[in-house]
Amino acid sequence: MRTTRLLMAAAASVMAFALTGCGSDDDGAKVPTAGGDTSKTAGAAGSGGEDALAAYIEGKRAWVKCMRENGVDINDPDEKGQIDFGNGDAVRGMKKDPKFLSATKKCESVNPPAPEGLEKLLNPLTPEQIKVKRDYAACMQKNGAPDFPDPGPDGADDNDAQWDQSSAGAQRAARICGPIIGVPSNPPPAKG
Repeated sequence: MRTTRLLMAAAASVMAFALTGCGSDDDGAKVPTAGGDTSKTAGAAGSGGEDALAAYIEGKRAWVKCMRENGVDINDPDEKGQIDFGNGDAVRGMKKDPKFLSATKKCESVNPPAPEGLEKLLNPLTPEQIKVKRDYAACMQKNGAPDFPDPGPDGADDNDAQWDQSSAGAQRAARICGPIIGVPSNPPPAKG
């Protein structure tokens, strides 16, 4: 049961990273793969973030190497640490393969958890997206939710910020400001 949960968690994290986006940066530094070749890393994102990403990629390479040593041939991680396992049918087939399950259990100690903030590092907000977040916060504050938090310099939301979402002012502000973030001010009636 523990192995099944662990495998499902690993597969879910791999699939989540696989869906985070495609792209490359031709100016990235060379990084060796699990097989000894080199591939490009993601572009510069600040030394702290780069260090965390580099450590994560190295950990994923060690995991791939361990899986291969235990009879499971999988692809090298890409410049974002993502591993392409193929389509949904291939992933479902792996979850039932005794060799894959055994290798996953043997290699779980070298499979690194994704570093905190990896999504922001891999897919930073564009200046336009940051402006939308700032405009929305300003609108909310001006129209009845003065305690609505401002986004950080990189557009990140402060997940610990507390504000009164249930007040009449906050609800009115959400209706007024919703179109800024793509929420219609007069949603159509629900069906069903």
